[in-house]
Amino acid sequence: MPKLHFITHHTEKYSYVDSARMALEGGCRWIQLRMKDAPAEEWMRIGKQIGLMCRQYDAKFILNDHVEYVKPLQADGVHLGKNDMPVDEARNILGAGFIIGGTANTLDDIILHAKRGADYIGCGPFRFTTTKEKLAPILGLEGYRTLIKEMKTAGVHLPVVAIGGITRADIPNLMSTGIDGIALSGTILNANNPVQEMQRIIEILGINE
Repeated sequence: MPKLHFITHHTEKYSYVDSARMALEGGCRWIQLRMKDAPAEEWMRIGKQIGLMCRQYDAKFILNDHVEYVKPLQADGVHLGKNDMPVDEARNILGAGFIIGGTANTLDDIILHAKRGADYIGCGPFRFTTTKEKLAPILGLEGYRTLIKEMKTAGVHLPVVAIGGITRADIPNLMSTGIDGIALSGTILNANNPVQEMQRIIEILGINE
């Protein structure tokens, strides 16, 4: 499981495709295409472009929510929110060769995803973020420390990726909680130079290509 995931977003300055390209150019090798409320034709059009770029960079290409687009877009898998299709149902549709992640905020969420066969957990939010609506309770550093300890006690062994308002300065303390990785969006796209910001973060995480 890579230590760094990038969640696509669009801003006044950058499109979804721009955001993915800059993340890849900066060295990220896990791109999750997230386009809330986008119509199917937009998913197909943008997904094909980003999927092609991910293959060129040998990066994992994950779709947010939409199990039905995974095979048509030749994606590597899907990330499912708490109100999306259950992980085991997605597994029945996709089969064993695809990555399936699940969103969690509590130990109960994590245990449920583990029982249903998730490959990893996207856990958050770390702090308030404007890129996601209807936020679950904020976890903070102590929240992650507690969850990691509770997972060990419960015998649950799944990679945990922190998400939600994470900045470059947060990374050392966050990684010390025992999580396996982080997911970023706004902190990259709001930087003066998104490619350089991604490179700096990869250096902090000690990721070697």
